[in-house]
Order: sequence, then structure tokens, then C-alpha cells
Amino acid sequence: MTRLRFGIFLAPFHPAGENPTAALQRDLQLVQHLDDLGYDEAWIGEHHSAGSEIIASPEIFIAAAAERTKRIRLGTGVVSLSYHNPLWVAERIVLLDHLTRGRVMLGVGPGSLPTDSAMIGLNPTDTRELLDQNLDIVMRLLRGDEPVTATTRTHQLVDARLHLRPYSDPLFDVAVAAVASPTGPRLAGRHGVGLLSIGATLTKEGFDALAHHWNVMEERAAAFGTSVDRAAWRLVGLMHVAETREQAYRDVEHGIEQWFRYFQKVAAFPQMAVEGGDVREMIDFVNAAGIGAIGTADDAAAQVQRLVDQSGGFGAMLLLAHEWANPQATRRSYELIAQHVLPRFQGQAQATLDAKARASASRSGHAEQQMAAVAHMTEKYEKEVADRG
Repeated sequence: MTRLRFGIFLAPFHPAGENPTAALQRDLQLVQHLDDLGYDEAWIGEHHSAGSEIIASPEIFIAAAAERTKRIRLGTGVVSLSYHNPLWVAERIVLLDHLTRGRVMLGVGPGSLPTDSAMIGLNPTDTRELLDQNLDIVMRLLRGDEPVTATTRTHQLVDARLHLRPYSDPLFDVAVAAVASPTGPRLAGRHGVGLLSIGATLTKEGFDALAHHWNVMEERAAAFGTSVDRAAWRLVGLMHVAETREQAYRDVEHGIEQWFRYFQKVAAFPQMAVEGGDVREMIDFVNAAGIGAIGTADDAAAQVQRLVDQSGGFGAMLLLAHEWANPQATRRSYELIAQHVLPRFQGQAQATLDAKARASASRSGHAEQQMAAVAHMTEKYEKEVADRG
């Protein structure tokens, strides 16, 4: 089977009013924990308002995380490309490519919080138009075929080129975020890069749109003469796992309400609409709507399989990082997923199951041979003693 990669998408989501310094340290410790557990990727977000998603620069966070980890790949999830000079975005990611020796990935999007873009005089339509222009500039800079001269609404480039060439050859992964609109799949197909389906698993409508996202990518790729690869398609989803379903439900009572209220009452982000009036309704909504899994490792594996079937296949399952449970239970959830879910989708589980089945089928015969060997050596020893006597 094709190996499915696993990772996290770390916005992050922390309750407003809590110590931000401690929260950021928990985020760094989580990435280090995932590296130790064998997760493949961690994507770090960029936000500037609304109180919960407190990482303003994914690049700075990645630089700190890279020094604490060994193998996990680290991506901007995402740089709000519409807010920045595209030349400096390309320069910063190439610098990280060198500092991490090829462990960096570039994820871009228009910016999800209108309260962010409003502070620099942009509305959501502006940011989507700028994403289109700026991604084209970034890709031209990364290819390095020729200097780039371009004018956008917010910036002007004159004979711009990168100071350093990328460390990675071929180029590090580039991905475009997708929530509800066709903007992400359209741009990913046009440039032949990956897709980060952030909202696709968080609402029923997003789940139903998975196959459509891929169709848009293939259509745009054909129109622009590029190619797209399902291995570069990443889906973001919700999970919390414990040893029993009852324990998982108790775990998330710690903080799931704060997460729901953030999307219901604070973040002006209707694509992430979530239902539920009390904690139990919120838990039931996640499971019943099919947008995630709160339960056991078997429940988590079943959700991943549903996404594989619905989408037609993808390359990486990214768990949306949250603090529904306390830090200890959250770390345990990632441990259980690494122990019981990852092997099912990475080709490791079946080999040991097959070995167990073969041993079970031949156990009686081998047991008889073992007993015969013991009897043989016992008889041999007794004969030796008798011969010496």
C-alpha cells in the first residue's frame, strides 16, 4: 500500500487570557514529542488577531522548533502570502531551507481571519486576488530562471531575484491552503504544487467537496500544462484518542467548549462553522457529522479510512492541533495514534499480523517438535549419566 504520512496542523488554538509564553512553549514541546514519536510533518500557522491563534510568524517558530527536533519536516501552515512582500517570503523560506537542511515546507494562503487583513486595509476579496499574484511571483523567484519585475496592489519588484538558491533539490514542498472556495485547488493545479485542505474535514460540506477539490486541481493542471500528485495532497482533521471511548469523552470536557465558542462567537470564519450548545452536543457533533473522531484508536483509523475513500486517496493526514484535553491526555492521544493508527496506513501493521497468523497456524506442530526436542535431550543426558556410572 502507499505510505500515508501523518502530522499536525498547529494554528495554534489557546484560550484567550492564558499565559502566552507558556502556551508557546507547550507548542514547541508538542512538536518535539511528535518528532520522537515518528510523525512526519508539522505545519505552523500565522495569525495576528482574535486572541487564540497566537503565532505571528511561522518562520520564527519553525527556526526554534528545528533546533529541538531531528527528522520531522516543518511547514508554514500557512504564511498569509497576501500580507507580505512576496520577495521576502521567498527569501525567508529559502533561508529556513538551509538552516533545516531541507526539512522545510512552504504553505501559503490568503489569510483566514478578516480581523488580520482589516488592520492593513485589505478585505477577503483583496487577499484572494493578492494570493494569486503573489504565489506566481514566489514560484518564479524560487525557480530562478530570470529576474522578476512585477507590481501588485501592495508591492513593487524591480529585477528581483533570490539572494540564495534553495538548499533542497528538487525544490521543497509548496502547498496552497483550501477551505471552501476553489481558490486553493485552482492555484495548486496551475502551479503544479500541493494542496492543504484545511476545512475539508471540518464541515459536512467540506467533506463532500473533497473529490471536487481534486477535480479542480486536475482540470487546472491540464489547462496550464503542469502535473499534480495525490501524494502532495494533505487533509486536516479533528481527533482525540484515549484507551476507551468513555475516557476520550471525559478528556475533551477539559477544553472542547472553548474551541467551539471561538469559532461560534469570535473568529469571523464561517467556513469553520461548528454546532453544539453544550459539551456533550459538541462531542456528538464531531462524531455524528463525520468531521472527526473522539474515541479510540479504532475510531481514528476508521475516520482516516473514510477520508481515503471519500477523496480517492491523498498523501498526508494532518491532525488539527487543539487543547480539548489537558496536556497529558493530549500527548497520550498522539502516542496512541502513533502506536495503533500510523502502522495501519504505513504498511507496518500487516507484516506483524501476518507473522502472528503464520505462527498461530503452525503452533501445535512446532509445540510438538519442541516437546520432542526436550524429551530427546533428556534421554541423551540420562544415557550419558548411565554410561559414566
